[in-house]
Amino acid sequence: MASVINQVDESKSLSETRQMSGRRVIKSSAKQVTDDNVWEILDKALGTHYQNASETDYLWNYYCGNQPIWYRQKTVRPEICNKIVVNRANEIVSFKVGYLCGEPIQYVGRTGDTAVTEAIQKLNEYMFSEDKAAQDEELVEWQMICGTGYRLVLPDSEVGIPDDAPFEMYTLDPRQTFVVYSTDVGSKPLMAVIYSQDDDSVTHYSIYSENHFWEFEDGIMKVSRPHALGMIPIFEYPANHARLGSFEIVLPLLDALNKTESNRLDGVEQFIQSFMKFINCDIDKDTFAALKEMGAIKITSRDGQKADVEIITSELNQNETQTLSDNLYDTILTICGMPNSKKGSSTSDTGAAVLLRDGWSLAEARAKDSEHMFKRAEKKMLKLVLRICRDLVDMDLKLGDIKLQFTRRNYEAIQSKSQVLISMLNQSKIHPLLAFESSGLFVDPEAAYTLSMKYWEEEKERLKVEGLGQDAVSEDDMGLE
Repeated sequence: MASVINQVDESKSLSETRQMSGRRVIKSSAKQVTDDNVWEILDKALGTHYQNASETDYLWNYYCGNQPIWYRQKTVRPEICNKIVVNRANEIVSFKVGYLCGEPIQYVGRTGDTAVTEAIQKLNEYMFSEDKAAQDEELVEWQMICGTGYRLVLPDSEVGIPDDAPFEMYTLDPRQTFVVYSTDVGSKPLMAVIYSQDDDSVTHYSIYSENHFWEFEDGIMKVSRPHALGMIPIFEYPANHARLGSFEIVLPLLDALNKTESNRLDGVEQFIQSFMKFINCDIDKDTFAALKEMGAIKITSRDGQKADVEIITSELNQNETQTLSDNLYDTILTICGMPNSKKGSSTSDTGAAVLLRDGWSLAEARAKDSEHMFKRAEKKMLKLVLRICRDLVDMDLKLGDIKLQFTRRNYEAIQSKSQVLISMLNQSKIHPLLAFESSGLFVDPEAAYTLSMKYWEEEKERLKVEGLGQDAVSEDDMGLE
């Protein structure tokens, strides 16, 4: 069977904007996957996947700068045909990725149990050894480009690459990976597929169900064996329910912005290379060449008719063009939920106020929405990771013990949150940990509480050693009035 590269619709040129509305969910009515129906399910799913892969490839190329403006053609003065790519798509994706997971995603405990905290710390060390932070960025990048991403998790014994972590983790290319879901209520995953093509143009398919693995080569089954993972090791991370990329909804505006900037430069070039108009006088090629070389010409009026030479000029209004360009850019930023650094630059805002104005609150709201979708898929992945850790390194950690934490600067209403924390700490009937959690001031309130209590105990001991005595050490001495 031909690869996805040969399956894409070559009839659609990049010279026209493609109308896309997210990636399609691949479904099957099969109740379970067996040796008898696995290829039939795969064959039916490939048609939908090839459509998704074709659109994903288009969006990837668009993100990399291969945009329709490169295929622009002009019928009037075709020699002046500038092709300017203002790659705002790359800007949108880069901002979304950096803002959502610029800092590593952390696992923190939901309780203060010491054993749980130590196990979670060990899990974070495993993730560090697998470079999960970098893989998260790669995964979110795919999400923001084409609306979905995929991750593969396998035990070390499955791939033969032992390291500090008992599992291996990979970010997969959405153009060569897909998941087939059931049409029943809940849309439970039936199987996941990853494929590639070797140098001999043979396509290799690796297929996972909850308890079985198959390998096909151009439709011929080569491997069929059970596995002990208990779930499909390939996990889909959709960016949203429609599986829309971050700039996909503004493709027409991005193309219009490229056209505006290209025509703008055309206008400048056409003004400089204006045509010359000869009135009541003839001029041959040699005379015209001498005119261009010397910069002057002698003309004579005949038969009482005035002779003249003029330059035909029609200059593009740059102010109006800039207004159009700014309007397109502002609309793109608003739709994509991005801050606008051009607005409010003359205000007297400083510090946190600068971060909160001009669309930053909208960017934060969009990031929180993306967090929920990411966490939903991450929890499914963690179930498999915890099972592997439980079987191979005897780590007794449950999914309910873990909370996923996205680390971002939290400047929203920081003064109000500080006041809430201080007020609650001054109430003797409220446990300090509840104050740290309820204030919303800290990314990891449990870690902040533990660190603060440790510091407080150290300060009490220091004051005791300095001779103040145990009874003399109070909250007032500690500055915790």
